[in-house]
Amino acid sequence: FYGFKLHLVINDRGELLAFQVTPANTDDRQPVPKLTQGLTGKLLGDKGYWSKKLFETLMEQGLQLITRVKHNMKNQLMPVEDKILLRKRALIKTVNDQLKNISQLEHTRHRSMANFRVNLLCALIAYTWQPKKPSLQWATEAHMLCV
Repeated sequence: FYGFKLHLVINDRGELLAFQVTPANTDDRQPVPKLTQGLTGKLLGDKGYWSKKLFETLMEQGLQLITRVKHNMKNQLMPVEDKILLRKRALIKTVNDQLKNISQLEHTRHRSMANFRVNLLCALIAYTWQPKKPSLQWATEAHMLCV
């Protein structure tokens, strides 16, 4: 069994913008700068993506990282639009669920790394060709991305 994490970046229309596979013991924040190269707008993530260093790195790229605050952090004022967007972060959970259940990405009986890669790429390709992807009904000029 090859333990892995699949890191995805999607837009508000549910389209895949970038992906990266890392070993299961890799910190979630490590692949984010590479995944988001060339992207601008707002980047939504869960609490595990918050770090001051990552926030500053992404801000230099033109991305605003928006996460919920951790229990040991000071509560910061946040625009109402960003609070609403955080509630819509379930979109990435829906995409992950479709990859696991419809494309059967959690299949763990691969006998070689090549079979694993083929299965992963086929699942991602099948998802991109779905006629109806999960999406947000959001009318704004800001680009919203999810990790």
